[in-house]
Amino acid sequence: MSLFRSAYHDGDRLEVEGSPVRLKVHARARRVSLRVDRARREVIATAPSARRLAEAAAFARDRADWIAARLGEIPPAEDLAPGMIVELFGEPHLLTRDEGRARFVAADPYGPARIVVGEAAFGPAVVRLIKRHALERLTAMTRAHAGALGAPMPKVLLGDAKGRWGSCKPPVGREPAVIRYSWRLALAPLAVADYVAAHECGHLLELNHGPKFWAHVHGLVGSERPHRDWLRDHGARLHAFGR
Repeated sequence: MSLFRSAYHDGDRLEVEGSPVRLKVHARARRVSLRVDRARREVIATAPSARRLAEAAAFARDRADWIAARLGEIPPAEDLAPGMIVELFGEPHLLTRDEGRARFVAADPYGPARIVVGEAAFGPAVVRLIKRHALERLTAMTRAHAGALGAPMPKVLLGDAKGRWGSCKPPVGREPAVIRYSWRLALAPLAVADYVAAHECGHLLELNHGPKFWAHVHGLVGSERPHRDWLRDHGARLHAFGR
Protein backbone atom coordinates (compact mmCIF):
# COMPACT_ATOMS: atom_id res chain seq x y z
CA MET A 1 0.00 0.00 0.00
CA SER A 2 1.51 3.33 -1.02
CA LEU A 3 2.09 6.20 1.38
CA PHE A 4 0.99 8.63 -1.33
CA ARG A 5 -2.78 8.20 -1.14
CA SER A 6 -5.51 10.79 -1.08
CA ALA A 7 -7.27 9.15 1.89
CA TYR A 8 -6.29 6.83 4.69
CA HIS A 9 -8.42 4.79 7.07
CA ASP A 10 -8.04 3.65 10.65
CA GLY A 11 -6.23 0.30 10.60
CA ASP A 12 -4.54 0.73 7.22
CA ARG A 13 -1.19 -1.07 7.00
CA LEU A 14 1.68 0.65 5.21
CA GLU A 15 5.19 -0.32 4.16
CA VAL A 16 7.75 2.36 5.02
CA GLU A 17 10.98 1.39 3.27
CA GLY A 18 10.21 -2.25 4.02
CA SER A 19 9.03 -1.73 7.62
CA PRO A 20 5.39 -2.43 8.59
CA VAL A 21 3.45 0.57 9.91
CA ARG A 22 -0.20 0.55 10.96
CA LEU A 23 -2.33 3.71 11.10
CA LYS A 24 -4.45 4.23 14.18
CA VAL A 25 -6.98 6.89 15.20
CA HIS A 26 -7.05 7.66 18.92
CA ALA A 27 -9.52 10.36 19.93
CA ARG A 28 -7.57 11.19 23.09
CA ALA A 29 -4.29 11.71 21.25
CA ARG A 30 -3.14 15.31 21.17
CA ARG A 31 -0.67 14.92 18.33
CA VAL A 32 0.62 12.57 15.68
CA SER A 33 3.02 10.03 17.17
CA LEU A 34 4.78 6.71 16.60
CA ARG A 35 5.13 3.76 18.95
CA VAL A 36 6.47 0.26 18.57
CA ASP A 37 4.13 -2.71 18.99
CA ARG A 38 6.78 -5.27 19.85
CA ALA A 39 4.32 -8.17 20.05
CA ARG A 40 3.04 -7.61 16.50
CA ARG A 41 6.45 -6.49 15.23
CA GLU A 42 5.16 -3.29 13.71
CA VAL A 43 5.03 0.45 14.37
CA ILE A 44 1.76 2.22 15.15
CA ALA A 45 1.35 5.70 13.68
CA THR A 46 -1.35 7.40 15.75
CA ALA A 47 -3.42 10.43 14.77
CA PRO A 48 -6.05 12.33 16.81
CA SER A 49 -8.59 12.03 13.97
CA ALA A 50 -9.08 10.34 10.62
CA ARG A 51 -8.44 13.65 8.89
CA ARG A 52 -4.86 13.61 10.21
CA LEU A 53 -4.00 10.05 9.16
CA ALA A 54 -2.22 11.38 6.06
CA GLU A 55 -0.07 13.48 8.39
CA ALA A 56 0.67 10.35 10.46
CA ALA A 57 1.66 8.46 7.30
CA ALA A 58 3.99 11.29 6.25
CA PHE A 59 5.50 11.43 9.74
CA ALA A 60 6.21 7.69 9.56
CA ARG A 61 7.90 8.16 6.19
CA ASP A 62 10.11 10.91 7.61
CA ARG A 63 11.13 8.64 10.51
CA ALA A 64 11.89 5.58 8.36
CA ASP A 65 15.38 5.15 9.81
CA TRP A 66 14.09 5.35 13.39
CA ILE A 67 11.37 2.80 12.59
CA ALA A 68 13.85 0.37 11.03
CA ALA A 69 16.19 0.71 14.00
CA ARG A 70 13.44 0.10 16.59
CA LEU A 71 12.04 -2.92 14.76
CA GLY A 72 15.56 -4.27 14.39
CA GLU A 73 15.87 -4.34 18.17
CA ILE A 74 13.01 -6.83 18.52
CA PRO A 75 14.27 -10.36 19.28
CA PRO A 76 13.94 -12.78 16.36
CA ALA A 77 11.48 -15.66 16.50
CA GLU A 78 12.86 -18.75 18.20
CA ASP A 79 12.60 -22.18 16.59
CA LEU A 80 12.15 -24.86 19.22
CA ALA A 81 14.65 -27.68 18.89
CA PRO A 82 16.27 -30.38 21.04
CA GLY A 83 19.05 -28.99 23.18
CA MET A 84 17.39 -25.63 23.83
CA ILE A 85 16.91 -24.49 27.43
CA VAL A 86 13.49 -23.01 28.22
CA GLU A 87 12.64 -21.41 31.55
CA LEU A 88 9.13 -22.14 32.81
CA PHE A 89 8.10 -19.94 35.73
CA GLY A 90 11.81 -19.41 36.32
CA GLU A 91 12.85 -23.08 36.28
CA PRO A 92 15.14 -24.18 33.40
CA HIS A 93 13.95 -27.10 31.26
CA LEU A 94 16.05 -28.85 28.62
CA LEU A 95 14.17 -29.71 25.42
CA THR A 96 14.86 -33.34 24.54
CA ARG A 97 13.71 -35.71 21.82
CA ASP A 98 12.93 -39.27 22.90
CA GLU A 99 10.31 -41.91 22.27
CA GLY A 100 6.92 -41.85 23.97
CA ARG A 101 4.33 -39.17 24.69
CA ALA A 102 5.33 -35.58 25.37
CA ARG A 103 6.07 -35.21 29.07
CA PHE A 104 7.90 -33.37 31.82
CA VAL A 105 10.80 -35.07 33.59
CA ALA A 106 11.83 -33.63 36.96
CA ALA A 107 15.34 -32.37 37.62
CA ASP A 108 17.76 -34.76 39.28
CA PRO A 109 21.39 -34.62 40.48
CA TYR A 110 22.57 -35.31 36.93
CA GLY A 111 20.75 -32.55 35.10
CA PRO A 112 17.94 -30.00 34.86
CA ALA A 113 14.27 -30.69 34.40
CA ARG A 114 13.40 -31.77 30.88
CA ILE A 115 10.60 -31.52 28.36
CA VAL A 116 10.69 -34.78 26.43
CA VAL A 117 8.96 -35.00 23.05
CA GLY A 118 8.65 -37.97 20.73
CA GLU A 119 6.33 -36.46 18.10
CA ALA A 120 7.68 -35.55 14.67
CA ALA A 121 6.26 -32.02 15.03
CA PHE A 122 8.65 -31.12 17.85
CA GLY A 123 7.86 -27.43 18.34
CA PRO A 124 4.04 -27.69 18.43
CA ALA A 125 4.28 -30.59 20.89
CA VAL A 126 6.47 -28.50 23.21
CA VAL A 127 4.02 -25.60 23.06
CA ARG A 128 1.05 -27.85 23.84
CA LEU A 129 2.82 -29.20 26.90
CA ILE A 130 3.76 -25.71 28.09
CA LYS A 131 0.16 -24.53 27.66
CA ARG A 132 -1.09 -27.39 29.80
CA HIS A 133 1.49 -26.59 32.47
CA ALA A 134 0.61 -22.87 32.29
CA LEU A 135 -3.09 -23.57 32.84
CA GLU A 136 -2.37 -25.69 35.91
CA ARG A 137 -0.02 -23.17 37.52
CA LEU A 138 -2.05 -20.06 36.68
CA THR A 139 -5.23 -21.72 37.94
CA ALA A 140 -3.50 -22.46 41.25
CA MET A 141 -2.29 -18.84 41.53
CA THR A 142 -5.77 -17.56 40.76
CA ARG A 143 -7.34 -19.82 43.37
CA ALA A 144 -4.89 -18.58 46.01
CA HIS A 145 -5.40 -14.88 45.23
CA ALA A 146 -9.18 -15.11 44.85
CA GLY A 147 -9.34 -16.93 48.19
CA ALA A 148 -7.20 -14.28 49.87
CA LEU A 149 -9.54 -11.58 48.58
CA GLY A 150 -12.67 -13.48 49.58
CA ALA A 151 -13.82 -13.54 45.95
CA PRO A 152 -15.53 -16.50 44.22
CA MET A 153 -13.21 -18.62 42.10
CA PRO A 154 -13.47 -17.54 38.45
CA LYS A 155 -13.22 -19.72 35.39
CA VAL A 156 -9.62 -19.69 34.10
CA LEU A 157 -8.81 -19.83 30.40
CA LEU A 158 -5.71 -19.35 28.27
CA GLY A 159 -5.23 -17.28 25.15
CA ASP A 160 -2.46 -15.66 23.13
CA ALA A 161 -3.41 -11.98 23.09
CA LYS A 162 -0.76 -9.63 21.77
CA GLY A 163 -1.77 -6.52 23.70
CA ARG A 164 -2.35 -7.82 27.21
CA TRP A 165 -1.18 -10.55 29.56
CA GLY A 166 -4.52 -11.10 31.26
CA SER A 167 -8.14 -9.99 31.29
CA CYS A 168 -11.08 -10.33 33.66
CA LYS A 169 -14.70 -10.62 32.57
CA PRO A 170 -17.22 -10.06 35.40
CA PRO A 171 -19.83 -12.69 36.28
CA VAL A 172 -23.08 -12.71 34.32
CA GLY A 173 -26.12 -14.12 36.09
CA ARG A 174 -25.14 -17.53 37.44
CA GLU A 175 -22.06 -17.71 35.26
CA PRO A 176 -18.80 -17.07 37.14
CA ALA A 177 -16.27 -14.41 36.27
CA VAL A 178 -13.74 -15.41 33.62
CA ILE A 179 -10.03 -14.65 33.82
CA ARG A 180 -8.05 -15.26 30.66
CA TYR A 181 -4.25 -15.33 30.67
CA SER A 182 -1.64 -15.41 27.96
CA TRP A 183 -0.10 -18.87 28.04
CA ARG A 184 3.27 -17.15 27.45
CA LEU A 185 3.31 -16.11 31.11
CA ALA A 186 4.73 -19.59 31.70
CA LEU A 187 7.93 -18.22 30.15
CA ALA A 188 8.16 -15.39 32.69
CA PRO A 189 9.61 -15.58 36.21
CA LEU A 190 7.22 -17.00 38.77
CA ALA A 191 6.84 -13.66 40.59
CA VAL A 192 5.89 -11.88 37.35
CA ALA A 193 3.23 -14.44 36.45
CA ASP A 194 1.95 -14.33 40.02
CA TYR A 195 1.65 -10.53 39.80
CA VAL A 196 -0.50 -10.83 36.66
CA ALA A 197 -2.72 -13.35 38.48
CA ALA A 198 -3.04 -10.99 41.45
CA HIS A 199 -3.82 -8.09 39.10
CA GLU A 200 -6.64 -9.95 37.39
CA CYS A 201 -8.01 -11.23 40.70
CA GLY A 202 -8.08 -7.63 41.92
CA HIS A 203 -10.61 -7.01 39.16
CA LEU A 204 -12.91 -9.59 40.72
CA LEU A 205 -13.59 -6.90 43.33
CA GLU A 206 -12.83 -3.69 41.42
CA LEU A 207 -13.43 -3.40 37.67
CA ASN A 208 -11.15 -0.37 37.42
CA HIS A 209 -7.61 0.74 38.24
CA GLY A 210 -8.51 3.01 41.12
CA PRO A 211 -6.95 3.21 44.60
CA LYS A 212 -9.05 0.35 45.98
CA PHE A 213 -7.98 -1.93 43.15
CA TRP A 214 -4.28 -1.21 43.65
CA ALA A 215 -4.67 -1.66 47.39
CA HIS A 216 -5.90 -5.22 46.72
CA VAL A 217 -2.99 -5.93 44.37
CA HIS A 218 -0.39 -4.48 46.73
CA GLY A 219 -1.83 -6.53 49.57
CA LEU A 220 -1.29 -9.68 47.53
CA VAL A 221 2.09 -9.14 45.87
CA GLY A 222 3.46 -5.75 46.89
CA SER A 223 4.54 -3.19 44.30
CA GLU A 224 3.60 -3.84 40.70
CA ARG A 225 6.49 -1.82 39.27
CA PRO A 226 9.24 -4.47 38.99
CA HIS A 227 6.85 -6.94 37.37
CA ARG A 228 5.44 -4.43 34.89
CA ASP A 229 8.97 -3.33 34.05
CA TRP A 230 10.01 -6.93 33.42
CA LEU A 231 7.09 -7.51 31.04
CA ARG A 232 7.83 -4.26 29.22
CA ASP A 233 11.50 -5.16 28.78
CA HIS A 234 11.11 -8.86 27.96
CA GLY A 235 7.58 -9.22 26.58
CA ALA A 236 8.72 -9.24 22.95
CA ARG A 237 10.96 -12.25 23.64
CA LEU A 238 8.01 -14.11 25.11
CA HIS A 239 5.89 -13.34 22.05
CA ALA A 240 8.70 -14.52 19.75
CA PHE A 241 8.86 -17.92 21.44
CA GLY A 242 7.72 -20.84 19.34
CA ARG A 243 6.88 -18.83 16.21
